[in-house]
Amino acid sequence: MIETKLKVKEVKKPKVSQNRRKSRELVLKAVYRGMINAGDIKQIILDAQDDPEYIKADEAYFKHLLEGVTGKINELDQQISTFIDRKIQELSPVEHAILRISSFELMFDISIPYRVAINEGVELAKLYGGTDGHKYINGVLDKVAAAARPQEFRRQ
Repeated sequence: MIETKLKVKEVKKPKVSQNRRKSRELVLKAVYRGMINAGDIKQIILDAQDDPEYIKADEAYFKHLLEGVTGKINELDQQISTFIDRKIQELSPVEHAILRISSFELMFDISIPYRVAINEGVELAKLYGGTDGHKYINGVLDKVAAAARPQEFRRQ
């Protein structure tokens, strides 16, 4: 009797952090697009779903984050504007979108540790922002975190 061994290739599920990182990238593109074109949120979601990278994203988190950011834009911009050194309209659209996304996580999603929210914003800025934009993003988000989560911020 001949034994055959079948090699079962394990399919590795992407890490949740990678899924959420991809979700943040797609939300950045969507928020940016909404800022530039003032598009309808439903159409922006449909367009994001057509992105080949969408399959790698955490779909539920993508929708939660995009709907949260777009639903709280005024509150986010008000908070951001207290910690920047210029008028909010003078921010680059990419940096403005990153600040909105990360500020939303800091202000309204306590399931995300503040350091993660800041780090993810900085990483987005390194990928999509200007040369030293990540440093600016880091400084502003530190201030948002201190204001939005004083107890958590002090413990660290």
